[in-house]
Amino acid sequence: MAGDGGKNISDDGGDGEEVQIQIAGSPKAETCSTLELPRQNSPVKNWHWRLMVGVNIFFLIAGQTAATLLGRFYYNQGGNSKWMSTFIQTAGFPVLFVPLYLFRSKMPSTQTATTNPGPKTSVTKLTLIYVSLGLILAADDLMYSYGLLYLPVSTYSLICASQLAFNAVFSYFLNAQKFTPLIFNSVVLLTFSASLLGVDQDSQGTTSISHGKYILGFVLTLGASATYALLLSLMQVTFEKVIKRETFSVVFNMQIYTALVATLACLVGLFASGEWATLHGEMHAFYSGKLSYVMTLLWTAISWQVASVGVVGLIFVVSSLFSNVISTLALPIIPAFAVIFFHDKMDGVKIIAMLMAIWGFISYGHQLYNDDKKTRKTSVSLVETS
Repeated sequence: MAGDGGKNISDDGGDGEEVQIQIAGSPKAETCSTLELPRQNSPVKNWHWRLMVGVNIFFLIAGQTAATLLGRFYYNQGGNSKWMSTFIQTAGFPVLFVPLYLFRSKMPSTQTATTNPGPKTSVTKLTLIYVSLGLILAADDLMYSYGLLYLPVSTYSLICASQLAFNAVFSYFLNAQKFTPLIFNSVVLLTFSASLLGVDQDSQGTTSISHGKYILGFVLTLGASATYALLLSLMQVTFEKVIKRETFSVVFNMQIYTALVATLACLVGLFASGEWATLHGEMHAFYSGKLSYVMTLLWTAISWQVASVGVVGLIFVVSSLFSNVISTLALPIIPAFAVIFFHDKMDGVKIIAMLMAIWGFISYGHQLYNDDKKTRKTSVSLVETS
């Protein structure tokens, strides 16, 4: 969920500093709020910021990895409900109210008058946005569920890495992000990585899934990656053009209410498809037992929300682009766990695809580093001339 320079802190000459979050593709930072914070060069400030970044990175990578592996475990143990698998990806959203309450309750004591809050967005407009994005999210999660059912988890995770390439394309058209040589190199590498898995017959693994279902899983996973990248860009456009703010509560509200809509849509799909009637039998037939069935679904839902906390946290303390890059970092890691826990076949083609995905990630990350470095120099120059 993406900016060229992350969060810029400009000295206002007083005891506090003005926090600005640069929105992806925007030519300048949008002032979101004024907080009484230690100066940027304060050791306490740097230590606290790095700790927050490290904790959120851990939440995102650990949550995403655990949720993906548990999702595969659900299918391997006899689970077969695609709508249930989709439902639990967002059903744990009430967990997000805990960090929202904890952090919001601490902010008023340090918050001063807002210098540029921006106009209030109408409730009707926000509702339409949340409903639209929530329905897209539900469709996206359903495609991911089918992909995880029909593909080995190692192949699935490597295809998901193409999300970063799609994000670069959508950010170029929707968020005015520059298409630099490093970005282009990343897009090419990630595209080739996914293509290798699509044409490699051995990537199907040793499962009983037919070749036709493997192709369907490949297409749906690729489509889900593209849809999620589009969703991120649309959220960024919403922050920039409609809400015109990207504060802590605004980002969390976006995450919570879109998840609420997606969860309700999945419930409708679960009952409309008739899969709800098979859940009782599915639980009793689960290979590792009924308790294991319940705990698998519960911890999968919690793991996705732990990842969501990491996503939102990185958006707030760094940038949306950085959060998206870190989310793709976990994808080449998952195949290693898939080999250990599910005995997925890791042949030469998969290894090459994984190395290409990592190379593409490094290329994208280096561009992010260059943009951040350039933005910081510009900010320092503006402070020195003012």
